[in-house]
Amino acid sequence: MAGKAIVTYFHHSGFTVAVEKTLLVFDYWRGENGELTEQAQLHPRDFEGWDQILVFVSHDHEDHFDEVIYTWDYEHLPITYIVADDLPIGKRGKRMKPGDEMTVGDTRIRAFDSTDKGVSFYVTVGDMHIFHAGDLNLWHWREESTLREIAQAEKDYYAAVAPIEGLPIDICMFPVDPRMGGMYDAGANHFVMAVKPRLFIPMHWQNRPEVAESYARKGRTKYTEVLPLTEPRQQAELTFDEFELRIRVVSALPRAEEEAPAEAPRDVNLDALNTADPFADTDLPVQLQ
Repeated sequence: MAGKAIVTYFHHSGFTVAVEKTLLVFDYWRGENGELTEQAQLHPRDFEGWDQILVFVSHDHEDHFDEVIYTWDYEHLPITYIVADDLPIGKRGKRMKPGDEMTVGDTRIRAFDSTDKGVSFYVTVGDMHIFHAGDLNLWHWREESTLREIAQAEKDYYAAVAPIEGLPIDICMFPVDPRMGGMYDAGANHFVMAVKPRLFIPMHWQNRPEVAESYARKGRTKYTEVLPLTEPRQQAELTFDEFELRIRVVSALPRAEEEAPAEAPRDVNLDALNTADPFADTDLPVQLQ
């Protein structure tokens, strides 16, 4: 498989993924306190030149659903809204619940379950497979939950992930939420081991970019590269072939002269990654019966 994509991070769990002539927008949110500045927000120029624009909303939590998406000029742009089944869809949209499948243009979409509200999305454009988890995660709250609650959370999470195992995933966006304490990465670790996405991008890290950067250092495996995108409008230009993933990370916003230049392109050979246990310093969940 060979393909190219450009992933742009905005805020929290909000991304765009550009593949061929299709633009995917996932869980766009400008933030609670103006974290996404006017300069960094999506603008009409971002929607020019696409054959189709698919805007996804995984659920109705305010940090995943910004009503500004319904002010975009969908009367004159090829925008289709793909949202969880309890959300409004504007004049042109489609609702999905777990288990639903649909095709929009040349894009195939499957909705999987979440362990919170709504759905997670599995999207295929050409030969590229993209997964956005929404709020699918192992929400265990170790310091607050009872053992019975923890066991149930693990059971629910493993059940939600099981149907995804075996599917090819080139780009995965998944929560690593530090509010959960010492086992904040348990869900991410399980997903990386069980599903083996080629590229894993941490999200939902609560305005703490060091969390995403730390997970990138210890979360990669022989099969999965982990890439932290931590600045609004930071982009990853990705080139895939059967054995190699080439990543070029750049900032799409102007930089002050005193700031460091954008990161140089770097090649990632998945077969050459360190095969030592990447989870030695993390707390993996114990399978409880």
